[in-house]
Amino acid sequence: MLTTAIAIALFLLGIAIALNLWRLIIGPSLPDRILALDTMYINAIALLVLFGIYQGSILYFEAALLIAVMGFVGTVALSKYLLRGDIIE
Repeated sequence: MLTTAIAIALFLLGIAIALNLWRLIIGPSLPDRILALDTMYINAIALLVLFGIYQGSILYFEAALLIAVMGFVGTVALSKYLLRGDIIE
């Protein structure tokens, strides 16, 4: 039962990532693209956690934590660039 639920969730997360990629490519404005990128890395974290549960390995959870930290820093940097035009002052 758990294997089936994980397989369905992996499939749906794959669809969500594909839709985020679509929004990232054709987004009408820069904030839309930043939001799509932010949502994409959250979906990637969920994908890694589900795959880690499926494989029974702790390594995937550590990779998900690294992606979360890097995604947060990237979102903050892009937002700061969008507001001020410069990242480091």
